[in-house]
Amino acid sequence: NFKRIQEGLRTIEELLKILGYYEYGKKYEALRFKSYYLEKTYPNRKFYFKDSIYAILGEDFSNGRDNIQLTKELIESGIKIIQYREKNKDKGYKLNQCKIIRELTKKNNVTFIVNDDIDIALAVKADGIHLGQEDMDSLEARKIAPNMIIGLSTHNKNQALLALEKKVDYIGVGPIFNTTTKKDVEYSEGLEYLKWVSKNIKLPSVTIGGIKEENLMDV
Repeated sequence: NFKRIQEGLRTIEELLKILGYYEYGKKYEALRFKSYYLEKTYPNRKFYFKDSIYAILGEDFSNGRDNIQLTKELIESGIKIIQYREKNKDKGYKLNQCKIIRELTKKNNVTFIVNDDIDIALAVKADGIHLGQEDMDSLEARKIAPNMIIGLSTHNKNQALLALEKKVDYIGVGPIFNTTTKKDVEYSEGLEYLKWVSKNIKLPSVTIGGIKEENLMDV
């Protein structure tokens, strides 16, 4: 915790100066100022993940509700991580929605991820970006957004193993079951692939694809 470090350094600094060890006090003062710099530049990629529901926004699948309304409902229900995924809307529409969603999520301490559009993610200061296998390379994304959470969709063992080298913070695993929310989705071995990931990949993972109330307990 940077604040505790800074408070401790200040206490030692002031005590040394009071006791007459002014030069030593100045050294601790320099350390304190260095800690301010480290605090500003240190990657802040905290996000709720373990045992959490990872919600994905998309107006085509929201029973007539827009993304703003749905975000409010998700936050009220206790969801702690939300991804914005709109593939068929124009940039202006997506940017305006993401600005509002960013305000709502930040106010309520909810992690906000933008799918694919790294320019929008940067513009609204989202917490992270989620990339597909055909999107921007995650290593390039890390150069552009070093402090952002970066997630990567994976569909098989090779992609999951490669993700370990890609400096991503988590992977998407799936589709686990048949899904109608994404066209031309790459084949996955579903539950067998999920079991393999849980045993062999140490990165956090989110399970996706055709998960419904009737098959939730199988995941």
